[in-house]
Amino acid sequence: MEELYIKEALIEAERAKQIKEVPVGAIIVKDNIILARAHNLKESLKDCTAHAEILAIRRAASVLKNWRLNSCEMYVTLEPCPMCAAAISASRIRKVYIGTFDPNMGAGGSVVNLLQNEYLNYNTEVKWIYSEDCSKIIKDFFKERRQ
Repeated sequence: MEELYIKEALIEAERAKQIKEVPVGAIIVKDNIILARAHNLKESLKDCTAHAEILAIRRAASVLKNWRLNSCEMYVTLEPCPMCAAAISASRIRKVYIGTFDPNMGAGGSVVNLLQNEYLNYNTEVKWIYSEDCSKIIKDFFKERRQ
């Protein structure tokens, strides 16, 4: 199931790429049902909080009519930034599957670890998938942007 769900997150990342957004996609799953899907919309919405993870959390909370997502799992193509990691923790998401690491802003264990910090109120289980496709879409996007 992990491969299937990370591919669904990649579909969202591709949607972001098509509209010239940083290609990050996220989905939220509960009981093997996709509750929410989202991709980055920072540029489109002119909103620095419009990351895929934040948008997916808002949509899942709306579907469940509850901000507590403790029975849910998130699949995200790129390691969450500190803002998104804090939102994941605050929403009580049970587990996050991460497609590739972010060496600049990663807050799931590469640069800092907010998802599993002993000093915070809630810890989220993390599983690294290390998907070549997740890595490639983000690297290619920034390579094209620099040219």
